This record gives sequence, C-alpha cells and structure tokens, in this order.
Amino acid sequence: MPRSAPTIEQLGWTAGLESSFAPFAAEGLIPARVTAEHRGAYEAVCPLGLCNAEVAGAFRRAAGSKSDFPAVGDWTALAFDACAVRQTIRAVLPRRTKLSRLSPGGEEQIIAANIDTVFVVQGLDGNYNLKRLERYLAAARAGGAEAVVILNKADLSPDPELKAEEVRALGRGAPVLLLDSLNRTGYGELHGYVKAGRTILLAGSSGAGKSTIINNLLGTESQRTAAVREDDSRGRHTTTGRRLFLLPDSGALLIDTPGMRGLELWADTDTVDETFGEITSLASGCRFGDCAHVSEPGCAVREALENGGLSRAAYDNYLKLRAETSFLKSKTDIAERLKRKAAGKGLAKEIKNLYKRKGKHG
Repeated sequence: MPRSAPTIEQLGWTAGLESSFAPFAAEGLIPARVTAEHRGAYEAVCPLGLCNAEVAGAFRRAAGSKSDFPAVGDWTALAFDACAVRQTIRAVLPRRTKLSRLSPGGEEQIIAANIDTVFVVQGLDGNYNLKRLERYLAAARAGGAEAVVILNKADLSPDPELKAEEVRALGRGAPVLLLDSLNRTGYGELHGYVKAGRTILLAGSSGAGKSTIINNLLGTESQRTAAVREDDSRGRHTTTGRRLFLLPDSGALLIDTPGMRGLELWADTDTVDETFGEITSLASGCRFGDCAHVSEPGCAVREALENGGLSRAAYDNYLKLRAETSFLKSKTDIAERLKRKAAGKGLAKEIKNLYKRKGKHG
C-alpha cells in the first residue's frame, strides 16, 4: 500500500506536465516522480502516495542504454496495482534538464533529472580544487541546469573571501556563496535560491559537507554525517544513494548525491568552450579558425598565456576537458556505427529468412 508522502503538486507537477501526460492517462497510467533509487528499484510519489516501483519488462527490453532508465527526479508513467508489492514504471517522460557523467562502462549515467539548480559544493579545506570545480560547472551547463558554487566550511579558511574572489575571477558565470555550516552563517543568501517547486541538486566530492547543508535546511539530522580525514580532508560516503527531499518550510526540493571521487564529463566540446568563455573570446583572434591552441602560429590564446592575460591552470584544464569531450565523441560515434551495423545485419537476416519461408511455401 502507498505510504504518506508529499503531493505530486508539491513535487513540481504542473499543468504543462499534465498536458504532456495525456496519452499515458488515456492508457490508465498515473504520473509519479522518482524520489530514490536502489540498484534498479525505485521509490516514487504518485497521486496515491509513496510507493516502491520497478520498470516493466517491456521497458527493460526496449531500453537502448542505461540513460533510458529512470533516475531520481524523473517523472514517469506508472501502472498502479493496489495488491502489488512494487508498482510498474511503463515510461519516463522527456527530461527538461539533467546532470550526467560518463560511466566506467562508457555510457551516459544520469545522476539526476529535471533539476533547476546545481549547488556545486566545495569545502574550504583540503577539498578545495578549482579544476574539479570547473569540471562540475561544465557538467551542469551540459545538462541545461543553472549552477551555484557553494564554498562550505568558511570557518576553516583563514581568508574565505579571498577564495570566493578567486572563484569569481574564473569568470564562469556562476554565483558564489560562502557558508559556515557549523555556525550556520551565510544561509540567508542561500535561501534566495531555495524556493517552492524548484528542484536543487547538491553535487561535490566526499567531505564537502553536502549532508550537513541538507540537515541545516531541513532543520533535522536527516542525513548522516562523518568527519573528514585530517591528512587530506577526504570524507567517507555518508550518503549511499540519491534521494529527493521536500523542504517543509520553503517547499523547495533537494536531491542529495553520494560524494563523487571523479566526474568524467558527458558533454561536447561546445559546452567546454561555453564554460571557458574567456578562452573562446581569445580564440576569435587566432590566425586559423580550427586552431587547437597548442602549437599553431598566430594563436591568440597562447599569446595571452605567455603575456599573463590567461592563467596556466585555466588553459591546462580547458585543453584537458576538450580532449576528454573529443575522445567521448569519437567513442560514441563508433558505438553508433556499430549499432547501425548490427541493426542492418539483423534486418538482412530477417529478409533472408522471409525469402526462405516464401520459397518453402511456394
């Protein structure tokens, strides 16, 4: 039986979603938003309450990749049976935005879907890393969500404002907020982004303090926290799965994620260019339109690097992320060609079998 839960309206259900859901409603299905994922099983909220769910067999067989499966934040079409232990997910509605990464298996892995804002959290201790921050900002941009940088643990930095200015100086376009979660300072500015009906994802590595921020916003110790190691400021994975929370006071929705030791980009080179806007602007002055900014003559980017107009760290990270996305494109292009080849072979085999059957029956 369904358990008590927020309404789907509180979880962001709108008239626009209801209109797009009409074909599923005609089949007797009901809408549900995925609020947690547990190794192929899901928790979801539907008009009847909170329930456990799994994808239908036909859904599983038709899925072309892991990214086709539901993720936390997805809206789904659910076949509901009051006698069933788990309800059946028949379809996933088109995603408005997402945060993705490249999985170890070489596929897109959806971390969460239908996000309005990604809070990129870094601790102002050994967790602080500008190159990692740029990677997260590029991932947020690739998925279509707004990004806000949260520099947490301001109490552990001798000059937190200097760090904030360093991040702002990157020019990546994301607002930068300073938080002291221990003494709960800086939350006034944070609340400006935590509004009713908006879905916010907290992303960052272990030990950044995401769970503490959620606990402070919830006003309860809902998420387990743990101390970081003193030698490198790394934390243990206190969050073991992705989960969506409703903040009762503001009506905003938060998605917590396990700390990620690495975030392999699932993005294209255009996204990297957009993230590093200052380099793209410089590149317009290069002699060659296809300049790779490595050894070509007349490269305005390398000229800026040499005269101090561009930082070495930003340049190195730009080239690294661009190389990653170029490699990803080549891999996906090859995979797509192999897929089409396999489909063509399957079709040819079907045609051959059809002619054989026709020959037998004259």
